Amino acid sequence: MMDSLQNLLNSRMPKTGKTLFIAIDGRGGSGKSTLAKQLAHRLQAELVATDDFASWDNPLEWWPLVIERVFEPIKHGAQVLNYPRSKWWPTHNPEPALNQPVTKIMILKGVSALRKEFREYISISIFVDTPKELCSKRGIERDIKSNTLKSESEIRAEWERGTINEDAYIARDQPRAYADIVIDGTEAKSQLS
Repeated sequence: MMDSLQNLLNSRMPKTGKTLFIAIDGRGGSGKSTLAKQLAHRLQAELVATDDFASWDNPLEWWPLVIERVFEPIKHGAQVLNYPRSKWWPTHNPEPALNQPVTKIMILKGVSALRKEFREYISISIFVDTPKELCSKRGIERDIKSNTLKSESEIRAEWERGTINEDAYIARDQPRAYADIVIDGTEAKSQLS
């Protein structure tokens, strides 16, 4: 994968000001975050997560915030980003992004990072392809560990609703077909070697 990515980095131009955005998409629990963190470290790139804008209460219509708070400021010369992060449950109070550096390469990672509305800003697209059942299993296990207020059945119900939204997004935007690189999410950790 790194050879393919390096070839793309050498041949693609930034579409968002002087910043080249790599988008990493896939279902919830597919392995996007692991891959994004590894790439960010290797490329000295800052990360922006779609989860900082979406939430269980707003799973679909959050995307204009990414354009307004990330892409457009960078396009107009911003050197740092400042934006609030969304809450996913009542006791989730994430710190806002304050003075996040704008780097030459930045990574947008998360479900629907390759949505049609973002493509004019994205230079390189990666899709982490992982079976839906494995994604749900990973995501539910992760959320049970991190959320002490909701029961396991409530978390499972949220994931079922989330999967319906993901299915609709995938059908509409075809992110796998659009991607420059498709990664096997069952082996994502070994893809960067």
